[in-house]
Amino acid sequence: MSLEPPLVFVVDDDASAREGIEDILQSVGLPVISFGSAREFLHGPRRDAPGCIVLDVRLPGTSGLEFQKILIEAGIRLPVIFITGHGDIPMSVMAMKSGAIEFLTKPLREQSLLDAVNAGIEADRLRREGSKHVSELRQRAVARA
Repeated sequence: MSLEPPLVFVVDDDASAREGIEDILQSVGLPVISFGSAREFLHGPRRDAPGCIVLDVRLPGTSGLEFQKILIEAGIRLPVIFITGHGDIPMSVMAMKSGAIEFLTKPLREQSLLDAVNAGIEADRLRREGSKHVSELRQRAVARA
């Protein structure tokens, strides 16, 4: 398993919500990069490290649900944890069907957020290890051919 430090991306247009999430995550030693919109995330810095995205459903411009589809189309395979103060069952079902690993309601329970983020990081680590292993097998197969 890779011991590369993880990174959590937070995308929420509410500055106080972003800061609160940052504080919770940083209190357990998780590095965080935050953005106020989907557009900022797409144009912002992204280190290639195991991690996940904590994504608000309601964002200016591109909604969180629309952004989830953009991430998939762009090949950005980070696990997504949705957060919302205005969610409903159909919205949560849509998010989960599109691959979200969790759908949390505001106000957030700190432990629920931490559990979801840790699960997202671990899922991404496993995906990365699997991809690395497949790549190594392909290289061996090509070398033998």
